[in-house]
Amino acid sequence: QLQLVESGGGLVQPGGSLKLSCTASSATLSAYPIAWFRQSPGQEREGIGCISSNDRFTYYQNSVKGRFTISRDNAKNTVYLQMNSLKPEDTAVYYCNARLSRAYDYWGQGTQVTVSS
Repeated sequence: QLQLVESGGGLVQPGGSLKLSCTASSATLSAYPIAWFRQSPGQEREGIGCISSNDRFTYYQNSVKGRFTISRDNAKNTVYLQMNSLKPEDTAVYYCNARLSRAYDYWGQGTQVTVSS
């Protein structure tokens, strides 16, 4: 059973930056591709990007491309989401997801990001 914990959220002004972490306990994260999702109040959860297990490939949704960067440090069992040039519309609860199959599909509890002046 993989347990994921997100951290690093908080309140930031528009144009600012935050770096979120997704750390795994109880099992290694290195075998899993990791996706980041976010959910705003009243909105469906949306995927914003992902990284392959071997760190060779990343994908970003158009709304965050060029501003957000996903990286991983398998030695630390952690995946990161660096968020720059934040906008008020980036306000959401951010989740990481590790999934190999329907049977191996794990979510963290989420971390709140609020972009406001």
